[in-house]
Amino acid sequence: METSLELDVLIFPDEVRLVTPEDIAEWELETASQVSLPTPRVFVALYPYNPAAMSPNYETAAEELPFVPGQIIKVYGDKDDDGFYHGESGGLSGFVPSNLVAEVPVDDEHLKHLLMQQGFIPVDHTAGSTTDLSEASSIPDDLIVQRMVALFDYDPWESSPNMDSEVELGFRSGDIIYVIGEMDRDGFYYGALCGRRGLVPSNYLQPLPWD
Repeated sequence: METSLELDVLIFPDEVRLVTPEDIAEWELETASQVSLPTPRVFVALYPYNPAAMSPNYETAAEELPFVPGQIIKVYGDKDDDGFYHGESGGLSGFVPSNLVAEVPVDDEHLKHLLMQQGFIPVDHTAGSTTDLSEASSIPDDLIVQRMVALFDYDPWESSPNMDSEVELGFRSGDIIYVIGEMDRDGFYYGALCGRRGLVPSNYLQPLPWD
């Protein structure tokens, strides 16, 4: 009984030799570098979205991405048949309802990177669209969202002066909190932290520059 053995060879003008493991590793590296990765598109949230309370798909709500107005979302690919994109924001990923977000018209890769790093931009509902950043040379300074750092731990159930402490956001010293809008008359902001949203006491926070 004859046994056949197949070998790969490399043919050069001046030699013929067997393929080595190093050759295969080099081919795989070259092939991987030629595969084009999908370029993320930049979207901004126009309205708040809490999947647990608002999702039309209760069974898959855990796979959706929560967000607040002005939040930047990286979107990959087109929306699916149900009208959802797949996006990433704030270290989380999930499905995003297309009717609550809008694409930011920016082609400059450096500006796109800054927007994603910043995490928020202003949203103008009265104009019916997002701020046009296609010709901007820098990030706007008059942001409606502030970045703050927590100076102390805060447990609403233990420290809150309010009866409805369940609407407040607990946090630890050093946490980065994104504050949306102005402080209310009770000294609270509306803030976002790691996908959670709620009221935060202003006297526990300190502004943190974006840069």
